Amino acid sequence: MGLNVNLCGIELRNPVIPASGTFGYGYEFAELYDINELGTFSFKGTTKDARFGNPTPRIAECTAGMINAVGLQNPGVEKVIAEELPKLKQCFHKPVMANVSGFSVEDYAYTCEKLNKEEQVGWLEVNVSCPNVHGGGMSFGTSPAAAAEVTKAVKAVTTKPVIIKLSPNVTDIVSIAKACEDAGADGISLINTMLGMRINLSTRKPIIANTMGGFSGPAIFPVALRMVYQVAHAVEIPVIGMGGVSSAEDVIEMMLAGATTVEVGAANLVNPYICRDIIRDLPRVMEKYRIENLKDIIGGVKNG
Repeated sequence: MGLNVNLCGIELRNPVIPASGTFGYGYEFAELYDINELGTFSFKGTTKDARFGNPTPRIAECTAGMINAVGLQNPGVEKVIAEELPKLKQCFHKPVMANVSGFSVEDYAYTCEKLNKEEQVGWLEVNVSCPNVHGGGMSFGTSPAAAAEVTKAVKAVTTKPVIIKLSPNVTDIVSIAKACEDAGADGISLINTMLGMRINLSTRKPIIANTMGGFSGPAIFPVALRMVYQVAHAVEIPVIGMGGVSSAEDVIEMMLAGATTVEVGAANLVNPYICRDIIRDLPRVMEKYRIENLKDIIGGVKNG
């Protein structure tokens, strides 16, 4: 049975990738199981400068999901390279996906240029879609022109595949994906979280200090699947699907919609073994649905 897929020229043992912000820098999960079982993973969103993140509380539960407003807390790219990547290299022996955020086009280019020089970085996943950071992120991901500008700036300073991570909080996801492709993107990943909110009935105040945050979990899966389908049928470059994925069946469904690989996000926060378990369950589901090789089903959904 063939679980292997090829993402932008790099072969992966399987299509399962823990999503950025839900898997730290990898070594935290390596204490639980051998993370080399993963296809790869996308490490915590990294910015040019260190960020403390948003005030607490940052998490709110909701039906079939959660809302978070962590705010890209990270030590900054210099420390990630000096301290986090060496620790990762001891427990993960394959290319890793570097997730990058910024507050200006120059920020994105600076951070990507730095990470591009790191041997273990296989892909740069450029997040133009963070919904809970004031003054950055979201503004780049909601305009085709702005998303294309970031793409061009990053491509100009990097040699590794550039994957642009898109926001679902837009009216036309396809036009933004196509603008990124035209600007030189090597892949598209989607969707990042939707925008959500909860209110504490006792205090009548928002539960999250940031008022709103990123809504993720199983509840958003149908929206994510629809957007992956739309984008995969509109661009020629690979698509990474994500959004509410929590089972091997979800992975197969995402791939049928057009995803080459599939990221698992919020489910990691519920069950830290979920990605390992999904990978181990894939052969069973493949056999059930008479799938020989996962590569063969990418975009294989039948219309009508």
